[in-house]
Amino acid sequence: MAAKKYAFFEGGEYNLNIIGIRNSSTGNKVTNAFDDKLVVAYQVAGAWVIKEYPITTDNGGGTARLVCNQYRGSHAIGLHQGKYEALKQCGPVTVYRDFTKDGIYQTDKTETGVFGINIHKAGVDSARVDDWSHGCQVFKRVADFNEFMLLAKKAATFHGNRFTYTLIESKDLVNLLD
Repeated sequence: MAAKKYAFFEGGEYNLNIIGIRNSSTGNKVTNAFDDKLVVAYQVAGAWVIKEYPITTDNGGGTARLVCNQYRGSHAIGLHQGKYEALKQCGPVTVYRDFTKDGIYQTDKTETGVFGINIHKAGVDSARVDDWSHGCQVFKRVADFNEFMLLAKKAATFHGNRFTYTLIESKDLVNLLD
């Protein structure tokens, strides 16, 4: 986070750092798999707590794909598609647009705006992304998502209902260790 000059929240109880880690080993190939991670780091009573969950940061078939960056205050607790509480996009993000749908993510065309790039759940324990994501950050397992939402609700009582989402590549973590 420091190497990228991204904020890392250290002050206060349940001040959530929500970090998506995209699996760099797949390159720009559409995998249709939950092969990424979401890490939440925060403090409780002065001790750090770190949770890690399997997610996808990629869509199942090639529509929008979130550009790696830090999006300050970009999400809030709200209804995903009007159905259930999730972290709903409320501030601008930048996405790549894939118009060819050829199994390779394009990275030459971007758009910035509010597109509904939410952080939500898939099925009970989903094997494939398919239509669960059209650009969203999606939890593989409902139980993990439910735990995450309890954290978000707790955090909102301390810090308000705005959350920063940071998306990085796994190769950036490996490069720091070299």
